[in-house]
Amino acid sequence: MAGYGVKLIRKVSSTRAFAKVAPHVIPAFDRTVHRLTRGKVLPSARMLPGVILTARGARSGLPRRTPLACMPEDGGTWILIGSNFGRPGHPAWTANLLVHPEAEISWRGRDIAVRARLLEGAEREAAWAAVLAFWPPYATYQSRVDREIRLFRLHRVEEG
Repeated sequence: MAGYGVKLIRKVSSTRAFAKVAPHVIPAFDRTVHRLTRGKVLPSARMLPGVILTARGARSGLPRRTPLACMPEDGGTWILIGSNFGRPGHPAWTANLLVHPEAEISWRGRDIAVRARLLEGAEREAAWAAVLAFWPPYATYQSRVDREIRLFRLHRVEEG
């Protein structure tokens, strides 16, 4: 039964209707529940692992909080996928990280200082293959857009 549920979620999340509705509903719901539970609950993480990214705005420099799906990696890093639900245009948070790579994530109720790095070339290709194995609907998102979906690897910033 669990396998069927995952297949259904993958199918639904690949639809154009999901791409139209989800960006307006899921992030706002995630932010609200995350705030109300003091970082303990992130509803969309029931589908995919997720973080709340806090990065400075590319132009404003003000902190911007964005709930995002992520792919945790062995070794304590995370991959963020700038899919924008398969819609045209890169999501704003990717521009923020390009200008201000120092950021913070809330991961499983803990705040962690991170540094983001845009993946390119062979490193990006290897990460993209891992992302598609992790969540195949990203292939559908990529097929809908002319841009290359941005991938970022987040590394913990050592304190001290």
